[in-house]
Amino acid sequence: MKHFWLFLLACSSAVSAEVQPFISGSLQTIVKEYAGRPFILSLWSANCTHCPAELKTLGQLKKRYPKLNLVLVSTDSPEQSDALAEMAEGFGLGKIPQWVFADPQGERLRFEIDKQWYGELPRTYFFDRQHRATGISGVVEVSQLERWAKENSRK
Repeated sequence: MKHFWLFLLACSSAVSAEVQPFISGSLQTIVKEYAGRPFILSLWSANCTHCPAELKTLGQLKKRYPKLNLVLVSTDSPEQSDALAEMAEGFGLGKIPQWVFADPQGERLRFEIDKQWYGELPRTYFFDRQHRATGISGVVEVSQLERWAKENSRK
């Protein structure tokens, strides 16, 4: 019985990132947190057909480049936070910062992130050191992610 409780404790600590509510101003909070450092902002949803492939690739990339700055933002609802955290953990992304849209009118948040983004997923933003962002809709080519990671993270 003792091993069972140790196992449960280990499992509960493995899913460590708390899913934070993404509201108006959250993007500025994230950008401020990574001041002077490049990062990838990945927008996804549990209901997105192509998001699992993107998350799998990001998980593999994070494993190869542990110092890669990566932030996940789900366009789902806060009620799904536990399931979202579990999905992220399944792709090896459980310990990176995670957010979930927490405004009933998600269009406002999309507009705040990027006036040219209409909600297609997955959506990936590459923020350089000066935080100029380049957004890409759809699954990003592995070679492009790999190249960016090599240039913008330290092994």
